[in-house]
Amino acid sequence: MMTDTPLRILYQDDTLIAIEKPCGLLVHRSPIDKHETRFAVQMLRDQIGQHVFPVHRLDRPTSGVLLFAFSGQIASEVGQQMMARTVQKEYAAIVRGHIHADGMVDYALKFKADKIADKDRGAIPPQPACTFYTPVQRFVLPFQSGRYSSSRYTYVKLFPHSGRKHQLRRHMVHLRNPIIGDTTHGDGKQNKFMRQQFNFTNLALTCTRLGVQHPLSGKWLDIHCPVHDAMHKLLACWEEFKVN
Repeated sequence: MMTDTPLRILYQDDTLIAIEKPCGLLVHRSPIDKHETRFAVQMLRDQIGQHVFPVHRLDRPTSGVLLFAFSGQIASEVGQQMMARTVQKEYAAIVRGHIHADGMVDYALKFKADKIADKDRGAIPPQPACTFYTPVQRFVLPFQSGRYSSSRYTYVKLFPHSGRKHQLRRHMVHLRNPIIGDTTHGDGKQNKFMRQQFNFTNLALTCTRLGVQHPLSGKWLDIHCPVHDAMHKLLACWEEFKVN
């Protein structure tokens, strides 16, 4: 949930600055929502009194590490690392069902065109996409889920090797383990259950780590971020429901 409090700065030097993007905040102005007046780029610029250039994006409902540069040239240089897939990204998510072992999803994704933002783009064939995952903790909640007497969930770490639109959300649906709170690709009944039982109204997905080679010094830079507050509270609430 967004407030008017300043954006939390995770890292800053003379070249780069990273923030913790809250859930529900657009990175920059977009035709997807013409009525929105708050954007990460504008808010950060006003907060530090300096122009910033986004290096990458996070979906509006996704929270976590968001990296900016203080010049377009530097943003482009880091963007080239993104294109070369040398940047490391780590996400934390809560998904429906139990995941028992590490695995990989290698599943091409059809480009999802937005009616407004992508109206001028032609047909695009399915694009290769790969996501690695590892379970952190499983839970069994004593609440009925459909024909089952209990509800199962997994706290999982996700490592995208590509950057397709909604890749993590779509890949977890492909595994039949949709991310909780995903209103676009997820399970509507589960999302409703989460709202009613736990007052959880966000997407259970946070970019918790971004690793990149500094464009000037060449040193490896690791930027970390905790899961967003609603996820943290949900996991804390489920402590007694942990299983092996």
